[in-house]
Amino acid sequence: MNSSDGNGPSNPQQAETRLVTAGRDTKAQKGFVNPPVFRGSTVLYPTAEDLHAHRAEFTYGRHGTPTTRALQDVLKSLEGPQCAGVGLTPSGLAAISTTLLSVLKAGDHLLVCDNAYRPTRNFCNGMLTRYGVETSYFDPLIGAGIEKLFKPNTKAVLVEAPGSQSFEMPDIPAIAAVAHARGALVIDDNTWATPLYHRSLDQGVDISMQAATKYIGGHSDIMFGTISANAKAWPEITEGIRLLGVCAGPDDVYLALRGVRTLAVRLAQHHRSGLEMARWLAARPEVDRVLHPALETDPGHAIWRRDFTGASGLFSIVLKPVPLKAVDALLNTVTLFGMGFSWGGFESLIIPFDCNDYRTATKWAPGGPTLRLHIGLESLDDLKADLDRGFAALKAAL
Repeated sequence: MNSSDGNGPSNPQQAETRLVTAGRDTKAQKGFVNPPVFRGSTVLYPTAEDLHAHRAEFTYGRHGTPTTRALQDVLKSLEGPQCAGVGLTPSGLAAISTTLLSVLKAGDHLLVCDNAYRPTRNFCNGMLTRYGVETSYFDPLIGAGIEKLFKPNTKAVLVEAPGSQSFEMPDIPAIAAVAHARGALVIDDNTWATPLYHRSLDQGVDISMQAATKYIGGHSDIMFGTISANAKAWPEITEGIRLLGVCAGPDDVYLALRGVRTLAVRLAQHHRSGLEMARWLAARPEVDRVLHPALETDPGHAIWRRDFTGASGLFSIVLKPVPLKAVDALLNTVTLFGMGFSWGGFESLIIPFDCNDYRTATKWAPGGPTLRLHIGLESLDDLKADLDRGFAALKAAL
């Protein structure tokens, strides 16, 4: 199902417990712990009267199955009491595009933080421009100063907390206060921390999206997205999902449900390992600085401490100035850090990046080459030894 209108579980249990228990009905599942995978399009009605009245819990495969209902119940429980419903999409980008198409129309103006996921910008500059929606970009550190960027037709503000390459931490409550005073919606890309560590709907966000490909799936084997919304925004999201025909495949839904059951233990390990690795890298002579909001030295640390309850395994580093060939020598030497896009799985990753390729509202001048790392679930001793070899190769290439 791509929409969930019923009330989610309401109890005093901790998030770790709800991740395991929500969306499970072992009686209906004949005693089995996991719900079955429902694959299907047609749902039969028992009588003509039921058909005429559309009187059925499930009406058509695109609109949902018991498997999708189970996943939505877990995610709604995780998002908290402000969540009115959760939509499921076949990718994180589909969650972003579906959200924007649901809440915007020709003639509207959209504000987007300058550190947003690059495919988000591509969609805004491409599809939304063709449909007559204007997008302006803003400094993610602007806070309440965003007020000066509003126009009479500004309909929504999109933030990413933190940015998934440069890791600036926007002040979401301050931005939300301004946006709501102007009648605009606030949209948050919450992939980095997930609702387990950042309940953004509680902080004034109207729509919280995730690339569930990452930590919800957790095993680098699905493409998936989620859209969670409060009562104000949920009707627009529901209608957008229905009109666009968005739905997620049954096997991916099941894999996302399997992944979310272990989210708490996996994300806790990513948090611990990521922070320890960030501190280790900050002390290295080859590293100029580490971009990680959970570090006490990070400019966004105060906001992170106020708004978040944990961090994930994704962060970036700025190297001291070296030629490209030296960076490539590091990348070609490490073996436990794979070079690949995405993140959030059990494996460690490393990629070079340059925000100058797309920034328009702010200047990206880090002072040296930049690398983004995802710290997986491997032994930290082994990961450090792998990077040691990489840094030795970097020095040898100078």
